[in-house]
Amino acid sequence: MTTWRLAAQIDDIRAPLREAAAAGVTRCAIATLVEISGSAPRDPGAQMLITEAAHWGFLSGGCIEDDVARHAREAMAAGAPRLLRYGEGSPWLDIKLACGSGITVLVEPVSTDEPAVVALLDADAARAPLAWSSNGSARQTMPASGIGFAWDGTGYTRLYLPAPRLVLIGADGAALAAAELAQTLGWEVALITAGGPEQPPFPGLAYHRGDPCAALAALAPDPWTAIAVLSHDRDDDEAALAAALVSDACYVGAVGARARLDGRIVKLRGHGVGDAQLARLHAPLGLSGLGKAPREIALSLVTDVARTFHAASAAARSPGASISISAPTSCVAR
Repeated sequence: MTTWRLAAQIDDIRAPLREAAAAGVTRCAIATLVEISGSAPRDPGAQMLITEAAHWGFLSGGCIEDDVARHAREAMAAGAPRLLRYGEGSPWLDIKLACGSGITVLVEPVSTDEPAVVALLDADAARAPLAWSSNGSARQTMPASGIGFAWDGTGYTRLYLPAPRLVLIGADGAALAAAELAQTLGWEVALITAGGPEQPPFPGLAYHRGDPCAALAALAPDPWTAIAVLSHDRDDDEAALAAALVSDACYVGAVGARARLDGRIVKLRGHGVGDAQLARLHAPLGLSGLGKAPREIALSLVTDVARTFHAASAAARSPGASISISAPTSCVAR
C-alpha cells in the first residue's frame, strides 16, 4: 500500500454517488457483498462504489478492495456484471482472507443518470426509505419493505434508509464538538442556536439562528433523527425539548443535572408532554462515565445516539440474509 485509503471509511455509497453525478461522471460500478460463508468483517449488503479514478467503501477489511476495484473497472469497460468469489471456493489462491471465510461479491456497472440511480438519490435527498433490486444487469426501485438484504443466487434486494441526522440545540463547546464528530461519521447535522452568529461555525451543516421550536418544525424530525438540547438554562429550553419529545425523532436528550430533572419534567408537562413522550427522554443525555469536558460530552452523546440509530435501523429491517450458500462457479470471473 502506497497511500492511505481514506475513502475506505465511507459506509454509505450514496454520498460519493451523488458527488460523482454532480461532477459529470456517468460511468461507475457498485460492488455488493451478497454472500458469506463463515465469519466475515462485513455483513451481506455492504457496498463499494468505484469510478475510473477512485473507489469508496470496504467489503473485507482491506483484503480484496483493490482487486474488486480492478474487476469493477474491467466490468465497466465491458458493460457486463461480474460475480466474484474470494477466500473459500475462490479461483484466486493468492488472495487470502484473514478471517478464513468465503465471500461473494456482485460487481455491476451502472450509469449515474439511469432511472434507478436517479430514484435512489432522489429518495436520499427526501429522506425516504427505498428498496433497490438488481441482478447485476437491470435495476429497479420500489417502496421500502421489511427486508434489509436478500440474495437468491442471481439477484439481490437491499433496503436503503435515510442517513442518520443529529439536531443540536446550543452553542457551547460540547455542541460544536458533537457536530464535528457526527459529521465525521457521515451523519447529517443541524445546529440550532437562537440569536447566534450570522455564519455557521464550520461548513457542511444546516444552521438555524431563530426560535428553536420553529427550527425543529422546519426540520420535520423523522425516525432517523436525534435531537439533543445542549443549551443551559435558556428560557426556551423546555419549549424546545417539548417540541422534540412530541416529534418522530428516535432519540431526544438534554444536558443538566439529575437534581433538576423533576423540575424539568413539571415544566414539560406544562407544555403538554404526556407520560409516553416523557419516557423517551434521555436526561442527562449520553452515556455515563465519560467525563464532563466538551469533547467527552460529545463522545458520550454521539455514542448513545449511534446505538439508538443502530437499533432503529435493525427494527426497520427483517433478519433477511443470503439464501445462497455458494456462488455458481460458472458465474465467477476468471
